[in-house]
Amino acid sequence: MFRTAEGHRSQRNSNRRDGRGRSGFRGAACAAAAAGMFLAAGCSSSGESGPGEAAGGVPVVEKGKLTTCTHLPYPPFQFEQNGKVVGFDVALIDLVAQNLKVEQKILDTPFENFKTGAFLNSGQCDLAAAGMTITDERKKNVDFSIPYFDATQALLATKKSGFTSLADVKAKGGKLGAQAETTGESYAKSQGFNPVAFESSDAVLNGLRTGQVDAVVIDYPVVQGWLKDKANSSEFVLGQNIDTGEKYGFSVKKGNAALLAAIDKAITTAKADGTYKKIYEQWIGPLPQAAS
Repeated sequence: MFRTAEGHRSQRNSNRRDGRGRSGFRGAACAAAAAGMFLAAGCSSSGESGPGEAAGGVPVVEKGKLTTCTHLPYPPFQFEQNGKVVGFDVALIDLVAQNLKVEQKILDTPFENFKTGAFLNSGQCDLAAAGMTITDERKKNVDFSIPYFDATQALLATKKSGFTSLADVKAKGGKLGAQAETTGESYAKSQGFNPVAFESSDAVLNGLRTGQVDAVVIDYPVVQGWLKDKANSSEFVLGQNIDTGEKYGFSVKKGNAALLAAIDKAITTAKADGTYKKIYEQWIGPLPQAAS
């Protein structure tokens, strides 16, 4: 059995896209909150434990915790269920936390900060886990774990649009959407589109429902999850599957070799002993042979 991390959700301004991280630790973060800036978690003036070490001398930003920055919701990787944050990424990082003899704590933060490593550099999080593709641009700012998931993009369209491919959308002048700051958005732009950018995956789906867009490009596992809902499958249709060669990784602050090694070890061990397969099948579905 895997212990599920408690979700610490914060209020998020969906119109704000700069996502600048704080330069200090909790005290500076609280001052920023008072000035009306974004804050990932609540503050208290006393009683917080501060930095510490996990098993093996791995440094952590909060004693007894492995603090994970993510961006909610992004099912099946991380989302809220019965008041807790669960999902594929959460379960894998729980393995890391168990090995380090600490508890995973999750902070909900804007996705654009994952490109810069802002919340890692500010000392608010130990790692980032957000269904995040490893890219050369992101490697300039953070260190990535070994890949833990092979990802593809997919086109999801309204049935009434009749679109089954990006070529259809372009030829018929349809409106295309994507989640902001993701590789799906980047891919759409590389194909000559100017997609409508939505702040979260929930907003992407709502954009389809409300007719703001006719089709969207987003990670295939996310589409799989959506189509399990009969209301969605009756209204939307899966179009082309787009193999972009993407691989997901967890990220840490540059130079945090001890935590990176612990993450890599947990992934490697889970794949070798069958735990990865169980987690994959629980949250996503049958494990492709190449991914085992």
